[in-house]
Amino acid sequence: MAFEGSAVAISHTGRVRSNNQDSGYAGSNLFAVADGMGGHAGGDVASAIAIKRLEELDHPFSAPREAENALVEALVDTAGALIDTSKKRPELTGMGTTVDAILMVDDYAVIAHIGDSRIYLFRDGELTQITTDHSFVQRLVDSGRITPEEARYHPRRSVLMRVLGDQDPNPEIDTFVMATQPGDRWLLCSDGLSGVVDEPHMKKVLTGGYAPGRTADVLLKQALDGGAPDNVTMVIVDVGGAHPAFSAAATIVGSAANPVGIEVPAARATRSSWLHPVRQAANEPTHFEPAQEFLEELIEEDRRRARRRRASWIVGFILVLALIASGLFLAYQWTQTRYFVGPNDDSVVIYQGIQQNIGPISLSHAYEQTGILLADLPDYDRSRVEDTIPARSLPDAEAIVDRLRSHAEANK
Repeated sequence: MAFEGSAVAISHTGRVRSNNQDSGYAGSNLFAVADGMGGHAGGDVASAIAIKRLEELDHPFSAPREAENALVEALVDTAGALIDTSKKRPELTGMGTTVDAILMVDDYAVIAHIGDSRIYLFRDGELTQITTDHSFVQRLVDSGRITPEEARYHPRRSVLMRVLGDQDPNPEIDTFVMATQPGDRWLLCSDGLSGVVDEPHMKKVLTGGYAPGRTADVLLKQALDGGAPDNVTMVIVDVGGAHPAFSAAATIVGSAANPVGIEVPAARATRSSWLHPVRQAANEPTHFEPAQEFLEELIEEDRRRARRRRASWIVGFILVLALIASGLFLAYQWTQTRYFVGPNDDSVVIYQGIQQNIGPISLSHAYEQTGILLADLPDYDRSRVEDTIPARSLPDAEAIVDRLRSHAEANK
């Protein structure tokens, strides 16, 4: 069954880049975003190859499982194409691309994901990130070493751990199937959007109820207003809804939209491995695959950050303990301004403190032995002393003792 809904795909170079390495696709059943990397030329080629291969899947599928298998097969084929291309054109060595794709099958969205481009679902007024970034900082977040907010500004936030590239013929791709419902709005985007516009601002725009095209324009403006240091590409898909259905013609944007094919300008060769830091600076290679010593430096840097965080927690904990200790000391000092008269074995004693204990710690002690025997007191006075007599101050306690002494002498 053909998908019923409306969609739009847009892509912008941004305010810093001189070329667009992103590609996007919005068709009848297929919707995809690819964020290329690998230098001035390599990223263009990689994302375009991915979209051109995925475009072949833009037709109805009989079941979600069939569509899921087709997505995996297409992306594995894309990895093979990237390897072949880099062999034929050594200047492209190290190129790669992220890919986020959705195939709509009946009432299901079949999703494939690799890299740090993202898929969001806006449903019933709530925005949810569906995919998980395959990035260095996401691993730090998952392990509890940094918070999601810290990840947004981490100096290594652009380092990718998994990518569709020219090194691995069998890439590890996340795939899953989600049920859709009328009114759902799906947002696929490169990190040129998600790295600049945070989720609260995305949610506010998506809540506006604009048509997909208008919504994409507003989000793009926010990214541009935020500096847009990278290419910005997004595909917005509405399931059902009040907006007119899109035409049967697919929309291709970014480098994959090159009408004369993939033109590859000269590009410097880059080192290659399996770790992909991206988007370094305008007009410079946006992706390089570092040697092992770079990975070790990343790990050591993270350890230093973890040590600093641990030291901050320890200092904070010590400060809290100091405040608690100060409070307890001041409270104890206050108790030592209180007095009461009570018994000690067979005599009357003035006590300093209050009649309370904290575990094994007593908050009072004998201050003065009065020399008055309990046996010498009248029954009423003896009973009061045994129950203890509170005093407002030391002079007040001494006055109470003087009265008890006079009663004891009179009772003899």
